[in-house]
Amino acid sequence: DRIIQDTGSGGAWPVSSDRTTWALGAWEIYKVTGDKEWLKTACTVIKNSLDDDYKTLWDENTGMYHGESSFLDWREQTYPKWMSNTDIYVSENLGTNAVHYQAHIILAKMLELLGQPNREYLERAAKIKEGVNKYLWMADKGYYGQYLYGRTYLNLSPRFEALGEALSVLFDVADSAQAVSVFEKSPVMPFGTTCIYPQIPEIPPYHNNAIWPFVQAYWNLAAAKAGNETALLHGLAAIYRAGALFLTNYENMVAETGDYVGTEINSDRMLWSMAGNLAMVHRVFMGINFEVDGIRFTPVIPKVYGGTRTLTNFHYRDALLDIQVKGFGNEIKSITMDGKPLEDDFLPATVTGKHEIKMVMMDNEFGSNPVNAVPNKFSLPNPQVSLAGSTLKWEVIPGAVSYSVYKNGVVTKTVDTNSFEVNGKSFAEYKVTATDADGFESFSSEPISVYPKSAEQILEMENYAPKSNLSYTNYSGKGFAETTMRKNTEIRIPVTVAAADNYLLDLRYSNGTGPWNTDNNCAIRSLYVNGAYQGVLVLPQRGTGEWSDWGFSNSREVQLQKGKNEISLKLEGWNINMDGEINDAMLDYLRIIKLK
Repeated sequence: DRIIQDTGSGGAWPVSSDRTTWALGAWEIYKVTGDKEWLKTACTVIKNSLDDDYKTLWDENTGMYHGESSFLDWREQTYPKWMSNTDIYVSENLGTNAVHYQAHIILAKMLELLGQPNREYLERAAKIKEGVNKYLWMADKGYYGQYLYGRTYLNLSPRFEALGEALSVLFDVADSAQAVSVFEKSPVMPFGTTCIYPQIPEIPPYHNNAIWPFVQAYWNLAAAKAGNETALLHGLAAIYRAGALFLTNYENMVAETGDYVGTEINSDRMLWSMAGNLAMVHRVFMGINFEVDGIRFTPVIPKVYGGTRTLTNFHYRDALLDIQVKGFGNEIKSITMDGKPLEDDFLPATVTGKHEIKMVMMDNEFGSNPVNAVPNKFSLPNPQVSLAGSTLKWEVIPGAVSYSVYKNGVVTKTVDTNSFEVNGKSFAEYKVTATDADGFESFSSEPISVYPKSAEQILEMENYAPKSNLSYTNYSGKGFAETTMRKNTEIRIPVTVAAADNYLLDLRYSNGTGPWNTDNNCAIRSLYVNGAYQGVLVLPQRGTGEWSDWGFSNSREVQLQKGKNEISLKLEGWNINMDGEINDAMLDYLRIIKLK
């Protein structure tokens, strides 16, 4: 009774967290079939999944959810190379949050249909929407940024992300003015809309530097909704040109050439590319929009596609429909079923048998809105920063006109040199980006934490749980503790601090249950401080059999009281990963850092 996350980075969920996409499909199935038993089943599955996600993924500071970019799951294709799977879990992505938002809206609608309370999920949805618009909307650019990223403190990556922009418009995360702006201001390439923009240097085309027809299809659906005829026309051409030239529906194309040759992996007859192509017929030209109790017709046809189109033998519940559309525009002049007017452009779900739907469009040109046609561009590589004493240093990057120094997620200074003096009296996290003459900002450098050694406590886990007799190496202290679904499912750690304050907690751990880039064995443990739940510590896979390769979990900022405290690491029901049986890690030590 849970949605299963596809195998993914570091062992899938919760590093990858877009399993909620299942809710979109489940809702469409119900709207098409009206199957009440399916509604009950799907509602249970979605509710259980969202409740686990809330405890595992929700960030109370932003209102958004953690996790990898939906579909953009090849790490270095859309993330800086320094980001570990833990860092990807910590990030908060536009497209993934749009899906989480819509999943909550769908669950609320399902619960209402079943006569159950739904207010809690509407409130969660509202917080996600508020967070996306507060933290990801870029008013100066007129579209959303890619994601928040970092380690302890997050900042916005200002890259464009096509699928996330489209979903934000389709699901009404964006308001009507934002929707118009997205399609007028977002960068569009000659052969279509690229997954991201600008591209990442030295990364071959796949998600980076590429056009995906299924993403283009979502972009087109959103352009139709926003009423941008120019964007829709360009987007349709992107899909039809590729189909006409290659006589199949390829998975992706290189951005500069529009050719399938040159991408990392490709397939013809790709299901999601074909589905996107078909959606242009069903949802754009025929305007078929499924609702709970029928079909609402809303064709959107650019002027150059004007004419007569017919879709025959279209099955809908107990009806068989022949649908004809004449003309162009996004307003219906007349619509009939079997020669009689169809009120509100709506076909009730109760209709049975064979019928003929005829629509005549208003022949209105619905958008002289522009699009932002741009040449393909690459950002600069991110700086490689080191700390020497109290000085941050990095190599000069050719083409950089300035460097932005981030302190705790906020730009503290912009410099034209390749060094910066820091103050190490209290905890601070620094990153540096490079900006080119066109104003494109690189990814940031890997975060560097600066703090006095006196602010740190190391608590060796073998002192609080039985020392493992496994022959792994590279650990700290005298050994390490093992945690599995059966061993050490709760570990209690007494902690004494000199002052009541905010502290960072994380774990040094290893997880050799699978490769870093796939599988489903990400380990998860719940963190409690003095009995109060603080969220999860995520322990992703670090390589098959790589039990002597240690890294850090995500950190949690917690309040500790002066004197004695109790930290507890516990395996809870919402910590069950997608494997369900293997949830293993070796725990080296707990690190505690005073923030002030």
